[in-house]
Amino acid sequence: MHTILQGKRLIAFDLDGTLIDSVPDLAVGVQRALQEVGLAQPSEDQVRDWVGNGAQVLVERALSWALNAAPEAALQQNAYEAFMRHYGAAPNALTKLYPDASEALHALHEAGFVLALITNKPERFIAPILSHFGVLALFTSTVGGDSLAEKKPSPLPLLHVAHTLDIAPSASVMVGDSRHDIAAGKAAGFTTVALPYGYNHGDPIEQSHPDLIVASLRELVS
Repeated sequence: MHTILQGKRLIAFDLDGTLIDSVPDLAVGVQRALQEVGLAQPSEDQVRDWVGNGAQVLVERALSWALNAAPEAALQQNAYEAFMRHYGAAPNALTKLYPDASEALHALHEAGFVLALITNKPERFIAPILSHFGVLALFTSTVGGDSLAEKKPSPLPLLHVAHTLDIAPSASVMVGDSRHDIAAGKAAGFTTVALPYGYNHGDPIEQSHPDLIVASLRELVS
């Protein structure tokens, strides 16, 4: 195991851009939602830079792009409901687990670490996606973007999980691909580990100054 895990008990993971590449399915959901409300459809690459703050913000960014202005509340709600319907119908059609993700999760679980999933994705999608990839049972706790009053970059979800599992933040690690993961981890007193291949709105993750950057999850268990 990597030396940064010495003395740690809890390892919390982000989902989109960390364990899975979900952008192809998210893009289809966004495209179909905007088509339904009569607006132009963005490319997959554009959607990639909008992911990370939850479904409501993803839809809002897409609408703002299509309108070149902030969307009105009614349009936002209609498009959001359309997105949730279209994405929910096939959240695993094009989504892939990143290389080494399953192997690393199994190795960490077998080594005795408590694993948690803390994502800004709506809670209803977590279990179907993790079950699809055969890793749901490895996680002791899962928290979605709508599970609590606040989501990342707030430290609340991380502190909630640590408190619920009775594990000190100082014995906890947050693994993610975006500045929101690193900001939440730092604010919660977690050690932060970043992956450079995720979404992060097109910015280098180095700018967030995580405690460690690894090229892949394999480095955590090698």
